[in-house]
Amino acid sequence: MTDTSVPRQTAFVAEKMIEASPPPANSVGVIGWVRANLFPDVLNGALTLLCVAFLVWLLPELYHWAFAGAVWQAGSLSECREIMNATLGEGQRAACWAVVNERFNQFMFGYYPAELRWRPVLAFVLLIAALGPVLFTWLPYRRQGLLFTLAYPVIGYYLLWGGSIWPFATFLIGVGAGVAAFRYVFAQEHPVFGSVGVALLAGIAVAALYWNVLWGPISDGIEGALGPLGPESVASDRFGGLLLTVVLGVTSLSAALPLGILLALGRQSKLLFIRMISVVFIEFVRGVPLITLLFVATTLLGYFLPPGSNFDLILRVIIMSTFFAAAYIAEAIRGGLAALPKGQYEAADALGLTYWQATRKIVLPQALKISIPSIVNIFIGLFKDTTLVSIIGLADPLGIIQPILATPQWNGIVAEMYVFVALLFFCFCFAMSRYSMYLERRLKTDHR
Repeated sequence: MTDTSVPRQTAFVAEKMIEASPPPANSVGVIGWVRANLFPDVLNGALTLLCVAFLVWLLPELYHWAFAGAVWQAGSLSECREIMNATLGEGQRAACWAVVNERFNQFMFGYYPAELRWRPVLAFVLLIAALGPVLFTWLPYRRQGLLFTLAYPVIGYYLLWGGSIWPFATFLIGVGAGVAAFRYVFAQEHPVFGSVGVALLAGIAVAALYWNVLWGPISDGIEGALGPLGPESVASDRFGGLLLTVVLGVTSLSAALPLGILLALGRQSKLLFIRMISVVFIEFVRGVPLITLLFVATTLLGYFLPPGSNFDLILRVIIMSTFFAAAYIAEAIRGGLAALPKGQYEAADALGLTYWQATRKIVLPQALKISIPSIVNIFIGLFKDTTLVSIIGLADPLGIIQPILATPQWNGIVAEMYVFVALLFFCFCFAMSRYSMYLERRLKTDHR
């Protein structure tokens, strides 16, 4: 008798995991990287070959001009030409780096006194130490390092400019008096006089009164009785070269970031007065070229100062550069604030956080993370724009070139000095861009 029932199906159950097979050899390692990045298709492969051919033609010529045939030691351009004719042949030309070698200190320090150049070097080393705890959270003893970061502006100022410490020491008396007045008024048990706003106004009023009435006589009296105490003073017109660029760039960028954050928050404030001030400031500064602001700092600003007042030119440039960068940073951060989902604000409200608590812990960190590429782009742009100060008489690295060209020894040499200055700026800007990439990777918490 034939069995017509449905055949019995037996399920297969794996008794062990199947080992993963290795990827294809042509998709990993150097070969895989080349296929994915250089030859992904016919068009990109042709462009890669074209670029390789261009580099094969360019690099030997560039190496011969910049290194193989270059002259590193000479006292003038004519001596450079003689050495090239003797070594390379009549009429053959290469780079004459002797001008950079001879004027290296001038490119670095400008006209800073030679016997005091150890002070800018020490200030730059301490600047790296002060920026470390701010830029890298993994450093040991970071809390103590942040205290040094707060103290560095004063240390850096007296290392670079020098002068008596009594004006600054007596200035701090006004800060202490303002803090004491704030705490006294805020401690009053009164619905009006005990508020934060009134206490803040009282502290500012007491500090301003001291600085306008008592600061000068007290400082002059102490200095007259005890004599000046501090390092030798150096005038601002002696600053120049890379030293001036670093001072302008680092100071302006450090002050522009917090000011830009306040302007971005002020532009979205519900208080009409604060919002209008922020909008007017941002739109006005963004609508004016930086060179115009620098001319205002050098010429027009003096008409608004009291007669006989001496407002340092470098300080004027720092203020205008800070305002210029802050306006652009504010717009970048405002874009980050607008990109946040509405649910973030609603979550902060649901937790019962105040405006400042929500801003500090939830809103602002995410907005800054979104705005990192734009902010770093503004930083790089402002650092390069410091070269505009050569137009108003300050000797930045580009401003150093013109006096060198005016000397009979180096009249006629141009490319080598501009290439050297370009490499200086490239090193700083490349470092900022790499740090931006590192920061984005460290703060990237989504899609991991």
